[in-house]
Amino acid sequence: MATLPAPEDRILSVGELTRQIKDLLAGAFPGVWVKGEISSFKGAHTSGHLYFKLKDATATLDAAMFRNAAMKLTFAPKDGLEVEAFGEINVYEPRGQYQLVIKQMRPAGIGALLAQLEELKRRLAAEGLFDAARKQSLPRYPRTVGVVTSPVGAAVRDIVKVLRTRWPGIGIVLAPVKVQGEGAAAEIAAAIERFDRWGGADMLIVGRGGGSIEDLWAFNEEPVVRAIAAARTPIVSAVGHEVDTTLADFAADVRAATPSNAAELAVRDARETKHRVESLAQRIGALVRTRLDKLKRELTSMIKQHGFRRVRDVFAHWRQRTDDLRGRLDAGVQGVLEAAATRLASARGAWGLREAVPRLLVVARAGLTRSRLALDDAIVVHVHDRRRHSLALADRLRALSPRLVLERGYALVRAADGRFVRSAAALATGDAVTLEFARGEADATVTKIRSGQQLPDGTTRARDRKGGN
Repeated sequence: MATLPAPEDRILSVGELTRQIKDLLAGAFPGVWVKGEISSFKGAHTSGHLYFKLKDATATLDAAMFRNAAMKLTFAPKDGLEVEAFGEINVYEPRGQYQLVIKQMRPAGIGALLAQLEELKRRLAAEGLFDAARKQSLPRYPRTVGVVTSPVGAAVRDIVKVLRTRWPGIGIVLAPVKVQGEGAAAEIAAAIERFDRWGGADMLIVGRGGGSIEDLWAFNEEPVVRAIAAARTPIVSAVGHEVDTTLADFAADVRAATPSNAAELAVRDARETKHRVESLAQRIGALVRTRLDKLKRELTSMIKQHGFRRVRDVFAHWRQRTDDLRGRLDAGVQGVLEAAATRLASARGAWGLREAVPRLLVVARAGLTRSRLALDDAIVVHVHDRRRHSLALADRLRALSPRLVLERGYALVRAADGRFVRSAAALATGDAVTLEFARGEADATVTKIRSGQQLPDGTTRARDRKGGN
């Protein structure tokens, strides 16, 4: 078959043909979204441009992303990442290859969700919603715990079970909400706001059980995060399992690894609390007993030191000492006045003073009178202080005095040698004893001895003892 010669005006150069193809492709594909997997990505060129390929199961497409567009990326491109790219088809004339010149690019599928999540996280963090300074402390002993979760499923059962086990008397108020799907975020946010307006819950547990990132997505949505951050009621976030993290966790006052862990953080163990209270009560009792024993020893030492036999002797001692000091003070003042009068009389006789001496004497007496009044006031204050101190000692002594026991009808028994008898076994028939009552004493002779028998209920029953001792 013969080849027809082409007219000279219809023969195209390679460059002309390439440009016509380029214009044709650009006109046919001025802007298109393409989905594919990145491959042959070698990092940014020194110019800042990105060059790689997009591929799927059937084809490969060269792609280029120039510096201005690449600077706007919110993620790091890498091989194997599925993306959605928007751009136009162009031809790189030196090689005669067509390529997609990308203007925008985003991760596809889960990657798109993660990119959206990172952008929202960055924006809310910039507003301070995740700052540690705005987080509240959980109440130590809450009376009522509010729960925002689905009314069905393992999460609500675990929360209620743990709360009831750790603190049986805890009040639980459930706000049933959707925790995934359309409208879930709005229900969760509204429940938090209702609890906050009510004010009857001391704290809230907000969360759900585990699941995929799509299942947990309601707790990443902005209305829920803002409702948690704005709540005046302390909130524990309990979303998914320990490895799951949502924006609700960053906004909440406390993050729990699981719903069960949230209930453990919300209330203390009642048994441990009871044990701690009992331990503290024992320590306080021991400290009180130690203090009383010390005061008793100090009082006993004071009584022995001053030779007192009875408590009332202490007050008699201080009264007598006060009277003695007052008498000595009066005598001293009188002596000063008499000595002054003698000196004045001598001076008047020696110097022939007639009128001046009486005036000087009046002035001196007035000064002495003021001094005596001041001394009297000081004595009164001193006596009152000692009296208050004596009364305080009397109160302590009265609290320790066996006389209070005698006033209730009991008696003290002393043997012939003056020792107190503490047991009937220390006596023998015919022994002489002295009975001391609250008022007065009496002598008695032992005619019969009955020893005590311990009963199973802790009481004592008297039993006659045959023979002497």
